[in-house]
Amino acid sequence: MCKDTIVIREIKPEDNAQIEAIIRACFHEFKIPLEGTAYSDNETPRMFESYQNINDVYYVIEDNGVILGGAGIKPLKDFEADVCEIQKMYFSPKIRNKGYGRLMFETCLQAAKKMGYKQCYLESASQLKAAIHVYESYGFKHLKEALGNTGHYSCSVWMIKDL
Repeated sequence: MCKDTIVIREIKPEDNAQIEAIIRACFHEFKIPLEGTAYSDNETPRMFESYQNINDVYYVIEDNGVILGGAGIKPLKDFEADVCEIQKMYFSPKIRNKGYGRLMFETCLQAAKKMGYKQCYLESASQLKAAIHVYESYGFKHLKEALGNTGHYSCSVWMIKDL
């Protein structure tokens, strides 16, 4: 893995299996519940197909054809039209703590602004302490309850930020 060969780009159909494996591995690694989370979402095995609308996007981090992580933006389901959700942000241990998570996060926030969203929402698991710290450092504020209808009833951290 070389810093010069790592790129952030939009997902392609051939990335589905690799990003699904990364997403699912994180749940086992951090002992996050499998039900009521992204692990059991119908879109997890078909990420490319799930992010093909005009108001959403999914990015992957790639190094010479190997997918090392990803994150996306979608409208927050069953909520106000100008609120998006950062979704399915998971990374391989190979690139954690090297600044790529922050770079991906910034890429998603910029995309959300360009798409005209006014606020960005996210849900997380309390086990993902490093990620929650990053969210807080970007000005995300904790909420007392979930917004919208994500179906992620096992997530216990809800945060929002004005864009």
